[in-house]
Amino acid sequence: MTGEFNVCQFFEDGSCEYVRHNVDAKSAVEAAHHYCTSVAARTGITRRVIITDGDDNTNFVWEFDKGVTFK
Repeated sequence: MTGEFNVCQFFEDGSCEYVRHNVDAKSAVEAAHHYCTSVAARTGITRRVIITDGDDNTNFVWEFDKGVTFK
């Protein structure tokens, strides 16, 4: 499926990885949920997960030890 949303996870070393590109909203939320609840997220390896739209606006932010901080 193609859409306008991207999902990115950020790691404790400052690097990041886009895990979804140009997907629909449902797929972006499902992917973000997966990465926010993964073993890496629960142990702090993944520090942040975001969803951005086609204009690179941030639509969702999850942060380690804080939970969802922007939606």
